[in-house]
Amino acid sequence: MRAMQRVPLAEFEPALKKRLADLWGAPPNLYRALANHPNIIAAWAEFANTLRNGTRTPRTLRELVILRGAQLAKSEYEWAQHLKMARKAGVREAQIAALADWRKSAEFDAKEKAALAIADAVTEGRVSDDVYRDVSKHFDHHDYVELAVTAGFYAMVARTLDALGVQLEPDFVDYSPKLK
Repeated sequence: MRAMQRVPLAEFEPALKKRLADLWGAPPNLYRALANHPNIIAAWAEFANTLRNGTRTPRTLRELVILRGAQLAKSEYEWAQHLKMARKAGVREAQIAALADWRKSAEFDAKEKAALAIADAVTEGRVSDDVYRDVSKHFDHHDYVELAVTAGFYAMVARTLDALGVQLEPDFVDYSPKLK
């Protein structure tokens, strides 16, 4: 059962409304819920923009990390929003279907599995030294930070969506999840 919407969907201050339109077009319900606190939504939007557009790891890899985190957090909203983005970025349907069992799947190469290990560990709340050592075989410090922060940010997104009771936009219902 979905939580009730706990905060109203608010309007943006004029300068922020323009900035968000420049960045994303029509802001999603999450942003409208966060608009109840103008400073938070302004900082959030810039940070999210950095993770989407100011990074060097492939977008497909980051979308796999985000989808896996959504799956683990059972975040229907995050899954639906990022499934569309993942497909647009080039994540294969076979990978999406195999995501819950990524460790055993031949759909993911060693680098993708290392990124998914980061996603799992960060989302579950503890990155062991063994996970770090294995992941470090595939990523330098820059890319490790990028992937760890992406996983951490989107774990926070899932928790925030839950806390605020943000409802999925009607045009995203078809992207609703296969969360295992």
